[in-house]
Amino acid sequence: MFASPVPTSLECHAASRCAVVNSLAVTVAVLRGERLRFVYELNADLERLRIAPEQQVHRGEELWTHTCFEAFLAVMGTTAYSELNFAPSHAWAMYRFSARREGMAVVSDARAPEITVRRRAAGLTLAATVFWHDLIRAAAPLALRVGVAAVLEDESGSLSYWALRHPPGKPDFHHPDSFILELAL
Repeated sequence: MFASPVPTSLECHAASRCAVVNSLAVTVAVLRGERLRFVYELNADLERLRIAPEQQVHRGEELWTHTCFEAFLAVMGTTAYSELNFAPSHAWAMYRFSARREGMAVVSDARAPEITVRRRAAGLTLAATVFWHDLIRAAAPLALRVGVAAVLEDESGSLSYWALRHPPGKPDFHHPDSFILELAL
């Protein structure tokens, strides 16, 4: 690791409160070998959240419709970005966008992320490691804008939306104002 990362708290969108979640934090780290690691620390009553059973790591679709952890990566000064989805079931998905919610394409040529899930009495930890060069077709050194978020589904099927920053209006993780972390690659 190049630096000692610090966990950052995600906030629940005001229109989607979730009483079963106490806190959600994420740590983002740049690792050697062109890798990024996202570690999500969920402190919640897991019995009251809908979490699909764990399986082998596999590609999934529309993971954001249930409990899912997300990351967004954009090279500083560009409108293009990548979206990464990681579910506690070990399902994952990656997409590229040419601009905000435009030109969506499934990333089919990336290596599968390494995903580990550790359940605790008061929550879970999901760690996902990806090769950033599979998503960003540019050479280092680069400056990235990063957004991290999560969708959590409670026992009734209601979704809550968590992010570092929520722009005004309805939840929108794709909004450029949500990409507030800066990383140097």
